[in-house]
Amino acid sequence: MSQNNPKTDQQSISRRRLLTYLPLIAMPSMLLTAQPALADAGFRKWINDFYPTAAKAGITKATYQKAFAGVKSPDPDVLRKARFQPEFKQDTWSYVDARVHSTIVKKGQEMEKRYSRTLSQIEKKYGVNRSVVLAIWSMESSYGDVFNYPDRLHYVPRALATLAYADPRRANFARSQLIAALKILQSGNISKKHLNGSWAGAMGHTQFIPTSYLAFAVDHDGNGRKDIWNSVPDALATAANLLHKNGWRTGRTWGYEVRAPRGASKYVGQTKTLSQWSKLGFKRPSGRGFSRPKEKAVLKLPAGGNGPAFLMLRNFFVLKRYNNSDSYALAVGLLADRIAGYAGIQQEWPKPAGALSMDERREIQERLKALGYYKGEIDGNIGSGSQLAIKQFQSKRGLTSDGVPSQKLLKTLRQ
Repeated sequence: MSQNNPKTDQQSISRRRLLTYLPLIAMPSMLLTAQPALADAGFRKWINDFYPTAAKAGITKATYQKAFAGVKSPDPDVLRKARFQPEFKQDTWSYVDARVHSTIVKKGQEMEKRYSRTLSQIEKKYGVNRSVVLAIWSMESSYGDVFNYPDRLHYVPRALATLAYADPRRANFARSQLIAALKILQSGNISKKHLNGSWAGAMGHTQFIPTSYLAFAVDHDGNGRKDIWNSVPDALATAANLLHKNGWRTGRTWGYEVRAPRGASKYVGQTKTLSQWSKLGFKRPSGRGFSRPKEKAVLKLPAGGNGPAFLMLRNFFVLKRYNNSDSYALAVGLLADRIAGYAGIQQEWPKPAGALSMDERREIQERLKALGYYKGEIDGNIGSGSQLAIKQFQSKRGLTSDGVPSQKLLKTLRQ
């Protein structure tokens, strides 16, 4: 796990089968009042027993009691969500397609206009391009949309205590993050009411785990608080600060899509200069050359020999200090390019037969809406409303009315 970027700890933790936990016999509490019988006595005991560790880290008894007042049992949703991390389980094309599409790009460009002044200040101070910062914001919280669904958020001290108590292989991570979260609460930068985040404690618009917050958080708006939950300027500047302090190269790209020659798989993971890669037959789809031929790059074939190839530069690996996943860093890079107005991937991903991209699903919704069958949002998510519209269209055209989006359906709609 990286010491330079605590956020990597969260993303690189091994996934495993979670252990079940049994309530232990209730014991007297020196810090917490007696709880109803339905409370998990073992969990409450763990919280009490952890206080000396927190105290050694400078956490006052008042802060500790405040943090855990009303917390009676582990958070079951935390344990459920801990089983699945999409950047490590989904194939690359579906992961990228769900996060890099026209709707997300358009919203990113709208946010660029809305926060243009702030982004200019961030570029000047930290040297990180605005489109990269916007792409991270999109990837982490969908430009803050996560806050529109408070039921999906978790009270961070409870979530981290749950992992420390019930998930042995994440226990060390959770304990260190819990201490950091308590320090954040004690600092006054955020109230208990707003100390919410993901199942693993990632917080705010740009999803920083507590130790990363302590290492990189900044008060960009100048109000005296480092508030990545409620201040978009603070959150975006904090993300840029992390990249800057981990070696971001100003004015450089993250990598290049290239067409690979036959037998390219034998070079995967090797480092060569862009000039050397070019001599081996790796060319950009546009036919353009490399602006810095002496710059070193690593070959990645995220979908194998039949998919797009990429030559990854230093900034790609800096993005991985934010989230230690190739799929994540690739999606950020591609989305940043699209937000900046550049073309997307020129080569096709090797998709399953008949698979629809997010943009193709959006097109189905758009065409159904134009014909009067669909009245919902154009978001590419085929829910009950979209399925009903598809069925109605299919029935009208004498097709099998199954409500299933497909390439055949899209072709019929285009006609």
